[in-house]
Amino acid sequence: MVPLDAAPLGPLQLNATAVVELIAFLVMLGILARWVYPPILRAAEARQKQIGDQLAAAEKARQDAEQYLKDAEASIQEARVEGQRIIEAARRSAEQVALQVKQQAEAEAKRILEQAVRDIEAERQRAMYALRDQVAELVVTAAQKVVGETLTAERHRELIERAIEEVSVAEAIPGA
Repeated sequence: MVPLDAAPLGPLQLNATAVVELIAFLVMLGILARWVYPPILRAAEARQKQIGDQLAAAEKARQDAEQYLKDAEASIQEARVEGQRIIEAARRSAEQVALQVKQQAEAEAKRILEQAVRDIEAERQRAMYALRDQVAELVVTAAQKVVGETLTAERHRELIERAIEEVSVAEAIPGA
């Protein structure tokens, strides 16, 4: 404390207390700089490094997540493409099977129709031969009745051939 009756000091005058306070401040600053600040600075640097490492790890995790998302989206797209390919292949296969079934059915129908035509033609031929035989018998019977005599084998054959020719000519003319 400064006594009240003491004269005030000018700006260039130093007092002993101020010098002691300055020396104490410098000593305290030296002690702090030598023993206190280095551990605090090391702790601050360690904390700063730890925060930097955590930020780098977070950035790497974010990049990994983005890459995983891109990979997942690519996999989904590949699955969609593969699914479309499978659907298209199944559709083509179904069309192919349908075409084969249709072709087989048409071939079977054609075969059945051809067989029916052959059967009808064979039946027609059998009917023609039976009709010719009946006509020949009728002609012989009629000839025997008209002529009233027994025909010789050669005359019999001539009459039959002529009757068959007449029947064949009648068949060839439609509506006859």
